Formats: sequence, structure tokens, C-alpha cells
Amino acid sequence: MQGRVIKSTGSWYTVESPDGIAVTCKIRGAFRLQESDSTSPVVVGDQVVFEITDSGNGQISEVLKRKNYIIRKSTNLSKQSQILAANIDRAFLVVTLVQPRTSTGFIDRYLVTAEAYSVPVTLVFNKSDLYNEDDLQYQQALGKLYAELGYGIVCMSARNPADVQLLLSQMESGVNLFSGHSGVGKSTLLNGLNPALGLKTGAISVQHEKGTHTTTFAEMHKLSNDIYIVDTPGIRDFGMYDLTKQEVSHYFPEMRLLLNHCRFDNCMHLNEPGCAVKKAIDEDRIAYSRYQSYISILNGDDSYK
Repeated sequence: MQGRVIKSTGSWYTVESPDGIAVTCKIRGAFRLQESDSTSPVVVGDQVVFEITDSGNGQISEVLKRKNYIIRKSTNLSKQSQILAANIDRAFLVVTLVQPRTSTGFIDRYLVTAEAYSVPVTLVFNKSDLYNEDDLQYQQALGKLYAELGYGIVCMSARNPADVQLLLSQMESGVNLFSGHSGVGKSTLLNGLNPALGLKTGAISVQHEKGTHTTTFAEMHKLSNDIYIVDTPGIRDFGMYDLTKQEVSHYFPEMRLLLNHCRFDNCMHLNEPGCAVKKAIDEDRIAYSRYQSYISILNGDDSYK
């Protein structure tokens, strides 16, 4: 049979069959060994082939081809990857400027990966009710920057029902992935979209301005007849995975437009003469924060949180 994975706990998976029956499954042993380079050989959103065993549970034998996914390096020192979810129609990256603060380095890493795997992204600036005047001006500047690059922008408070409805209007039919640091208000936001979810919410450490993990595994929830949401555990950092240095600039939209204008075809946009990207930075046509993120990715620095 074929079905879609709607829940993953790391060792057990819930697969929904086409007729809506949820089956608890494990991975066939040989399949697990084949995918040993990944901490997540089967992920929420995957279309899989499975069969019912004598025990009444299911056994997954094959993952069908994914149309896209969001992937990161599982830890700074690991060569393994972690796929957050697959077959996504839109990803919503929930970010905050206060309690805790999301860095542009983290945002840009997520966006580069989304570009690489053809996942459209909307940035959700949450906790707007906590912004002071400086925060609001900074949010407007960041929102303008990313909107001009083609990303969706929502500025909202998850505690404001009108804002939650605004977010709902931005969602796609199909699978909508929600990601972000712990403490950005993702669970509160999803509870606002569907109070029946009853997701746990956590407090922010005043001293460290960090959130605690309230979601421990990825799970897909049905929001309406044609809209699904995927809740994922909070992400501490976002290490890049499986991108060569030569590819990175292709996934910065503003750089991609200029690649054919550099003097050298293999220009890395560092110190080469005739670099159209460096010229655009000097002329403020490319944001310096974005270029900093680009350099950080080239240097393999995964410390942005």
C-alpha cells in the first residue's frame, strides 16, 4: 500500500493511507541501513510504500521520490543530515526580533536551503506586540529587504486572532511547514490556527532569552479539507548540507541575477576583479547582511543561531 507519513518519533512512524486510516509503522531493517547517512531516512510528508505485518503494525519498505524538502546538517560536528519534512507546498519560518532574537544569518541559511530544494518561503515575524519603536523599524526594514527578494512576509502576534486569520490567508492548499527557534511562539501560533491541537507552549528564559523545546517530534495536522500544517521541533542552529561553495551564490536570488555579469565565469565574489556582485554591494543594491551570510556559509561557519 501507499500512504503519507504524518508523524515521526524517530523509531515509529504514523502513516495515513489514502482512505484516512492511520497505521503505526517501523522501517524495514535493510532500508534503514541504506539510509545510514541521514538521521531521518523517513520524514513527515513522505509518500511511502508499506505493508501490514502479522503484528497488525506496518512496515515501510520504500520512500517514493520527494518533490522537495528542507534539510540541514544534524550537528556542527556531524556529517549526517536531518530532513525536517518533505513534499512541502510552503514553508513558514517563524522568527522573532525579541524574546528570543532570530539572527539574519539563521534566516539566510534557511532561505538558501529552501531555494536549493525549491521550497517557497514566507517569513513570519511573530511577537509584534512586544516590539518597541526601534524593533518595529527594524522589522519593516527586514521585511522590505526579503519581500523585494520574493519572499512572503507576515508581521503578527500569535495572540491576536485577526493576525492569525491574516496568516491563514497566506497558507497554501496542501502541506505548510512551520519551523523556527524554540521560543518564537510557533506552538501558540498553531494553537491559534486550530485550538483543537492543544500544543504545549513554553516560557522564555529571561536571563538567556532562549525558549525550551515544547515540540519533541514532527507531526502533520489537518487544518481544513485542503490545508495541512507540519509542526517541527525548535531548531537551535542551521548547518548547511550538501552544497558546494560554487553553488551557494546561485541560491541568493539577488546574486543569481548578476552571475552572468561577472568578468570570470567561476567568480566566487570575494576579491576577484570585475565582480558584479561586489559592485552591487558597494552600490547598496545588495544588502551587506546578506553578503555576510554568504561569506559565513562559504567559510563553513555554522555558529549562526
